Amino acid sequence: MAYSKFFIIAVVALFAVPSSLATEFTVGDEKGWSLDFDYQGWATGKEFRVGDKLVFKYTAGVHDVLKVNGTEFQQCQAASSNTLALTTGNDVITLSAPGRKWYICSVPGHCAARNMKLSITVLDGVGSPASAPASQSAAIPNAGFSFYGWIAVMVCFIGLVFV
Repeated sequence: MAYSKFFIIAVVALFAVPSSLATEFTVGDEKGWSLDFDYQGWATGKEFRVGDKLVFKYTAGVHDVLKVNGTEFQQCQAASSNTLALTTGNDVITLSAPGRKWYICSVPGHCAARNMKLSITVLDGVGSPASAPASQSAAIPNAGFSFYGWIAVMVCFIGLVFV
């Protein structure tokens, strides 16, 4: 009976852990989403993965956040009118799919003249191999893989003890 309870707990933990390993990135760190900041420099060395969150902090009414495509990013102008700008001043975007992602401030002059734009590459979820060399800051998401290894060892060990 104790074995079946442990097994159920182990299975629940196995499925619950990936979401807890998601990283929340405050874009621009303490500077936030503001004028004249090097967002590409800020993103360098960070691994963004499916499930992670980007938090854009800024003064509401002064800036906004708009998800755009690569061409719109280069031109610092959204061509599609079906994209709504985020305007709360504390906008949270969950990265739901791998690939390139582009964000701009659509207030006139903020993107092109004042560098309010961010381009990132989102990798598959926790435990998938990275396509770029891993940096020290990327070690936290990779902890999920070693956690699964540890869980597997413990389940096998306890299974042998209780059988």
